[in-house]
Amino acid sequence: MKYARMTIEKESPEEYGYDRIRHNLSESSIADQTLAEIGVRIPDDVKLLYGEHRGDPALRALVVGQEPGLSADHVLMTAGAAGALFLISTTLLTEQDHLVVVRPNYATNIETPRAIGCAITFIDLQFEKGFAIDLDEIVAALRPETRIISVTCPHNPTGTVMQRGDLDRLIALAERHGCFLLVDETYRDLSYGTKLPSAASLSKSTISVASLSKAYGVPGIRVGWLVTQDAALYERLLAAKEQIAICGSVLDELVALQMLQSREAFLARVLPDMRARLDIVQQWIDSEPLVDWVRPSGGVVGFPRINVPASFDAAAFYKALLDDYGTYVGPGHWFEMPRTFFRIGFGWPTVAELQGGLKSISSALKPYR
Repeated sequence: MKYARMTIEKESPEEYGYDRIRHNLSESSIADQTLAEIGVRIPDDVKLLYGEHRGDPALRALVVGQEPGLSADHVLMTAGAAGALFLISTTLLTEQDHLVVVRPNYATNIETPRAIGCAITFIDLQFEKGFAIDLDEIVAALRPETRIISVTCPHNPTGTVMQRGDLDRLIALAERHGCFLLVDETYRDLSYGTKLPSAASLSKSTISVASLSKAYGVPGIRVGWLVTQDAALYERLLAAKEQIAICGSVLDELVALQMLQSREAFLARVLPDMRARLDIVQQWIDSEPLVDWVRPSGGVVGFPRINVPASFDAAAFYKALLDDYGTYVGPGHWFEMPRTFFRIGFGWPTVAELQGGLKSISSALKPYR
């Protein structure tokens, strides 16, 4: 494994220093929650033992409790979605294998396969096509040694959601080719229209991955999961988890259990707030002549484009945005995209911080009008 730090982590707010940032629009989750805010209580008599290797059975049941055809036996708890993605890549891929990645994509879906040394074909989403997946491009990219087709839905960083028909066609494609369709569904509970079924419920050839970090605002407990109906694959993934960490933290899983026990009430509060914030960004987009976007259909991030001449100095713009206006966004190079794109997170900051950050972006763009 030839590890390299991901750009998105090297340039994270934690690395830059929160004291430099007044308007943090770079985060990709809702606001960080406290135990009191989510009503979680840790009893004094919790035993700090080795937990169930697969994850707490009650927690696993809650993860897929609303998914027809899935049970706790199909769920493996992991250290966040990143942990799940690491297990999947290192279990299924070698230097001799190939995967297809729809890009932009969550960095772990790219950097872990690169560290393994396998071949990667990127299918780049196009702004002009509404960031919609081109199935013909995926078909053309497949090789005999292709092991995984990797997508995210709702998409990070664009917030787009594929059509159900496209999901069904991707699944049929993976089944015909004898590979796995990996769907990162971390934002699925924050869908603003009809929520797609979990991909893992539709076929043994699909693997779903998600966590509580983004939609639930508890990234500090490091709880995620993968879901598969393929029993043989599940055993291999369980073996990988046991050799890396044996089990998860019983304290983290206790928090996650209580979180998911109140899932419906929590989402009933969060979803209207996120829709309202999405409208705030839309109103700003409509009023800002140099910026447009594909309106997100899920999640709490979008991927606006700055419409400027080729002479645009992106590095100078982002530096001024931070140094002069205290505003931080996720520039396009985090996702191996042009710097005229940037990811904006509208779920993490307060409404006042969000509005202040949007105003600052407009101010920083004035010299380019």
